[in-house]
Amino acid sequence: MTRPLRFGNADAGGPRLEEVMEKVGHGDKDAFAVLYDAVASMVFGIAVKVVRDRAQSEEVAQEVMIDLWRQAGRYRPEQGSVMTWVATIAHRRAVDRVRSAQACADREHANAVRDQVRPFDEVAEQVETRLDSEQVRRCMRGLTELQRQAVTLAYYRGLTYREVAEALRAPLPTVKTRMRDGLIRLRDCMGVTT
Repeated sequence: MTRPLRFGNADAGGPRLEEVMEKVGHGDKDAFAVLYDAVASMVFGIAVKVVRDRAQSEEVAQEVMIDLWRQAGRYRPEQGSVMTWVATIAHRRAVDRVRSAQACADREHANAVRDQVRPFDEVAEQVETRLDSEQVRRCMRGLTELQRQAVTLAYYRGLTYREVAEALRAPLPTVKTRMRDGLIRLRDCMGVTT
């Protein structure tokens, strides 16, 4: 008959928590019961502080205890005490739960916002774009050839003033003047007010 494990300190004759962890790492269920009694309240306390919801904290504490059973073999006494190791696992699991809940809330909010956005009328949008394009073409025909070339190079090909001047083999001040005059004429033609 085996003697049941009791948690205690080495001076009192009971096994140390490090020894209990070693036995848990080898699948000893009695040792796990001792570990559970020693750390469960601390694990739950950490979960409550981080999660701030009792039901969620109970779930987190249960997940941590399962993690301890599964990961007991990974514990290394030279890297810290059992209590520190358990507290770290509990804190990480609780933070993961908070992050998961926040991500879920963010997704729900984004979906709600997306559902509230009024769908636009694609046909009306296309007609308006086409009418604007036709008006721009009509107004561009009203420019002089030099103004049209300068504006086209700058706004449709994305060239800088200097690049437009090089492409047209014209002095930079002349190109700037052509573009300014052309843009004024376009603004007036399109009925844009400043």
